[in-house]
Amino acid sequence: MCVHRSSCPAAGSPAVGSPAPAPRDVAAHVVAAHPEQGWNLLCDGTIVFDDTGELRPDGGVVAPRRVAAGRLAMAA
Repeated sequence: MCVHRSSCPAAGSPAVGSPAPAPRDVAAHVVAAHPEQGWNLLCDGTIVFDDTGELRPDGGVVAPRRVAAGRLAMAA
């Protein structure tokens, strides 16, 4: 039987070589996927939403990162 446990970074931890923490800058993996509801639970306890918003295990909120309407590409 395999007793290997993959490590999971702490919520909000920066990736190796990164100067500062960024919301998706780490390799936390999905442990529960709910695409029909638009969210995933990561191994560090963070809930990540399809609109790029996040809820951290400590109750912190990361607002969705949205593109300004003027920067969206228009279909021809």
